[in-house]
Amino acid sequence: MKLIVITTPHFFEGEADVLTSLFRAGLEILHLRKPDAAVEEIEQLLHQLPAEYLDRIVTHEHFQLAISHGLKGIHLNRRNPQAPAGYAGHISCSCHSFEEVIQHKPDCNYVFLSPIYDSISKTGYTSAFTYRNLQEAQQTGIIDSQVIALGGINREHLPQISSLGFGGAALLGDIWQRAGSELINHFHSLLPYTSPIL
Repeated sequence: MKLIVITTPHFFEGEADVLTSLFRAGLEILHLRKPDAAVEEIEQLLHQLPAEYLDRIVTHEHFQLAISHGLKGIHLNRRNPQAPAGYAGHISCSCHSFEEVIQHKPDCNYVFLSPIYDSISKTGYTSAFTYRNLQEAQQTGIIDSQVIALGGINREHLPQISSLGFGGAALLGDIWQRAGSELINHFHSLLPYTSPIL
């Protein structure tokens, strides 16, 4: 099962060092999500990261950065719903219903489905699916290795996510509610649930 970390929406002091530590600890895929950031701000963060990790980063904004900085790929969402003309690289996409998964999965390397559980980072953002819903989606092939679970996920949820047939889990609140060595140690504790990069 794949493990993806999504950045905080806002920059913070020492962020490049923390991201570098996550990569060195074994993080294979980072989703760089800074919805209000100017392209120059994101470039500044990218320039602070070791070059060997840039191809593990999927950007949610300013898709030209994927080409100019050799990033892993781009992520489509409601703010940025279309890939640039002629783009042929890695694509992922946010989905909030099984219908969206069915629609977008054929054109993506993987899709996020959310919210699976009540959000840790967004107050009032509650689960959109029952366990039975998810089981039925697995049985009909909607949930498979191309679908990444997102929303309220912590270590205790990972066995269930794996049993439901998800290809992985994306973490945000569970990671960023910690700091320093506690954050890295917690990430290390999640690694037994992971497998090689998509």
